[in-house]
Amino acid sequence: MSNSLLDALTAAELHCPVIVAGHPDYDRYRRIWNGIADRRPLAIVRPQDVEDVQKAVCAAALCGALLAVRGGGHSLPGLSTCNDGLVIDLSLIRSVVIDNHAQTVDVGGGALLGDLDRATIPKGYIVPAGVISHTGIGGLTLGGGMGWASRKYGLTIDSLLGAEIVLASGDVTWTSPTWNPELFWAIRGGGGNFGVVTRFRFQLHPFSGIVAGQWIYPMEQARKVLSALRDLARGQSRDFTVSFTASQSGINVTAVWSGDTGLASAALSPFGALADGARGGLENLSYLTLQSRNDVAFAWSRRYYAKGGFWSDISDQAIEHIIGAMAHAPTFDCEIYAIQLGGAVGDMADDATAYTGRDAGFYWLSEPIWDDIADDDRCIEWGRTTGRLLSDPSIAGNYVNEQGDTGSNIARDAYGPEKYQRLARLKARLDPANLFRLNQNIEPQE
Repeated sequence: MSNSLLDALTAAELHCPVIVAGHPDYDRYRRIWNGIADRRPLAIVRPQDVEDVQKAVCAAALCGALLAVRGGGHSLPGLSTCNDGLVIDLSLIRSVVIDNHAQTVDVGGGALLGDLDRATIPKGYIVPAGVISHTGIGGLTLGGGMGWASRKYGLTIDSLLGAEIVLASGDVTWTSPTWNPELFWAIRGGGGNFGVVTRFRFQLHPFSGIVAGQWIYPMEQARKVLSALRDLARGQSRDFTVSFTASQSGINVTAVWSGDTGLASAALSPFGALADGARGGLENLSYLTLQSRNDVAFAWSRRYYAKGGFWSDISDQAIEHIIGAMAHAPTFDCEIYAIQLGGAVGDMADDATAYTGRDAGFYWLSEPIWDDIADDDRCIEWGRTTGRLLSDPSIAGNYVNEQGDTGSNIARDAYGPEKYQRLARLKARLDPANLFRLNQNIEPQE
């Protein structure tokens, strides 16, 4: 198979080089964000255009090769790389083109959140997306996409108007509410199961800036802080979003206001008085700064695991689990994160997209972060155990983008039986050989 894949790539006459072991750029491009995923693909291609993507997909299909698609490279389980297969690295397909008349933006499949934000925010527009600027737009969108603007404008997929996608057959198609609508339903939450998205088209939303409050509370005040935060968060305007991160350094609370700045202080200031000992305050923080503030902490080549889920609210039981987990965290950077949902996220019917979780009040994440390979086992076990304790069985679904584990149960739990069956039928029609299986996989099923 090795020779046949390389022969097929050579015969395909790509516009880009085929990078193999021994190439000066091989080690650079085989790496992805999560340092745990230290894998050695047989070949890496970096397409310059859609035609290159088509040719690479066809070569992999012809040889039955393992195929990984890399956008931003942020796949937690390392699904954007592989051993002994082919990696399609989309990082050269990252243009961001705004249509001011239509108030839309076309974004290349390899673009990062930072690329999108830097193009749109200075022009007074926003697309709701994630919270770390070096995250890839592609993977984030295909899983759902949530962040600071979600309560106001919905998930990233709720602003998606259409997408250009290379299918397992090598054909290129457009999908939208009126063209290939079943595929459009599926890619809004169904992950990379259906092809390689080379271009996204998003609706732009007006944006005039934010006011943010950031406070750190001592860990011994966690019980009081989190219960007060829960109570204050209820009934807030859609212009408001709050998140918290529990770590050994304390409880870090961030509250963001994106409406009339004259109302910001009244909405945000109470979150600086949840308990004694707060350090921080309000600031006219730029959105670009907010989006990149965690880039260093979540730097490339560190080691990551995550297990995420949804809460209807922050229960007393969850608070106790958070306190207990942080008391036994194996490294300093192990953390539990939660961000408020609701608002516009719940405006769309649950069955309108493959994504499940619209009724949730919060999204939570158990995430150990570490640097020493010797800490792998204990950090992963902490993340898994903490995730199990924080899970709320009353809230359906999980978020496929932030699951450090793989297995058939991940996708089945994410979508529930009816949605999973619908996705599996489409998978059987578009990708019966399961070429696109390096993802939280939906197995083809008639």
